[in-house]
Amino acid sequence: MLLDHMGIATPDLDQGSAPYLALGLTPDGPDELVQSQGVNVRVFRVGQSMIELLAPARPDSAIARYLEKNRPGLHHTAYRVAHLDAEVERLRGLGATFLSEQPGPGLHGTRVIFLHPKWGQGTLIELVEHPAGGTGH
Repeated sequence: MLLDHMGIATPDLDQGSAPYLALGLTPDGPDELVQSQGVNVRVFRVGQSMIELLAPARPDSAIARYLEKNRPGLHHTAYRVAHLDAEVERLRGLGATFLSEQPGPGLHGTRVIFLHPKWGQGTLIELVEHPAGGTGH
């Protein structure tokens, strides 16, 4: 299992990008709208992992609700798995709880599912399965 990315919540992608640009990172491709989650995403690649900046695309999105309650910053950590359905089944067998019943679409053609933060000891954890042969953007 690899760290796929860290999701950073920000009200504005340009404002949220400032620290990463100052560190010498550059956006990895164009920004992307994940319609199903109501979020605009800007990616910075760091080795095999990514930093995903997440800005609300609509006021009823999970990121918008998160920012209403919290300051901008770390939203979740995401781990790459080879077989998402098998991993979900394995974790459910260990008592893990998820925010949805089934995986859904993620960035760059991935399939994703989020574990409940209570199960993650206060941390929102995402599992990510890349398309066959894919390694991320």
